[in-house]
Amino acid sequence: MEFNGAPRLMIVSDLDNTMVDHQDHENKSLLRFDALWEAEYNHDSLLVFSTGRSPHLYFELRSHVPLLTPGIAIMSVGTEIKYGESMVPDHGWEQELNEGWDRDAIVEEATKLNLKFQVESEQRPHKVSFYVEKKSAQEVLATLNERFKARGLNPKLIYSGGVDLDILPQGAGKGQALAYLMRKFKAEGRTPGHTLVCGDSGNDAELFAVADVSGVIVGNAQEELLQWHAEHAGDKSHIFLATERCASGILEAMKHFDLQPYVSPRDHPVALSVNDKQAPKIGAVAAAHEVVEYLLLIEQWLRGDVPNSHQVHNRLKSVLAPDSSLVHAYGIISNPYKEIDSFHSLYGSQNGKSFAIWADRIRTMEISDDSWVVRFDKWQRTGLTFFFLRLFIQVYADTPNGLQWKLIHETWLSGYSGAGSNSSA
Repeated sequence: MEFNGAPRLMIVSDLDNTMVDHQDHENKSLLRFDALWEAEYNHDSLLVFSTGRSPHLYFELRSHVPLLTPGIAIMSVGTEIKYGESMVPDHGWEQELNEGWDRDAIVEEATKLNLKFQVESEQRPHKVSFYVEKKSAQEVLATLNERFKARGLNPKLIYSGGVDLDILPQGAGKGQALAYLMRKFKAEGRTPGHTLVCGDSGNDAELFAVADVSGVIVGNAQEELLQWHAEHAGDKSHIFLATERCASGILEAMKHFDLQPYVSPRDHPVALSVNDKQAPKIGAVAAAHEVVEYLLLIEQWLRGDVPNSHQVHNRLKSVLAPDSSLVHAYGIISNPYKEIDSFHSLYGSQNGKSFAIWADRIRTMEISDDSWVVRFDKWQRTGLTFFFLRLFIQVYADTPNGLQWKLIHETWLSGYSGAGSNSSA
């Protein structure tokens, strides 16, 4: 089922150089966060991405890095709020931003200064964006403010990254968008138990000023945000300065604020022996954790990161019921329990390659006392190619070692029909 209650934890994170480390070409820190979120939080918590990117550039980023699907996306520097996988817009927020906003006049005054417009996709209904060199930024901002004031305009100017100038309605911004969401949650009786905001640059500063949040400035933060923090008056105990970069800094902050659990499944060895596995009480967390751990073990087997031993192979096989069925996306039905024997020959086949497997949008539904249906999107990256499958798995818990997969049904994700996958996963 889709979670629609009061989130136990809400993480609100910028993307570029916060959740996503563009220097980490293997996306190791992002995959660490993904595994923790899907295994432990996705069933009762809310992930929000707050980015300066437009929808176009957001989807472009998702095609290159292993980003999870957020429950909410705050986009275009807080001028757009969209919900769920289908990106349903928040029209109430749009109406608020329309008040006092004269986009044509903003463009007219900025054009007089011969400012360089950013690409067309970044020009949005409530955002006008330019490239401004750092050395001339202060002068440009001062001049624009004078011109806008002379015309009775009162937009918000946000300069970040040493190059990006965004002009927005006065009531817009990442912080205002989050405050708007918090008001909605409160009115609906869904106030999050804890909210952690995460950022690295100047346009993230507003997030830390929202009431009742904790915050992390990641270890690779830009000078403009660190300077804002240094000059910020008042109590700053709710803001943590991480030493780790990007998503690893977010995990570091979760530990600092004692948001448990904070250790990613990718940070400890997968239980290899059937006897080492403890039979968990079947439920949403147990099923999600088993999916994450099993996909991780398959990835490690294919990369050659675990021993090529009968112990590991038996662990792979133990997850599957002897009479299990796999309905492949291309229509063939097979028995994965028997097929796993052929997996020996694939050991280390992805060694030295850019290869990863991860789960997104894990959802669970109880169908009996000992049986659950688990739905998730399986993503696989091989080099520069991404494969996407949607899996429906029936699991049950009548074995000594915990959950077993009984029925696996693969379907292609929309737009990815015909892509390949490992049938054993």
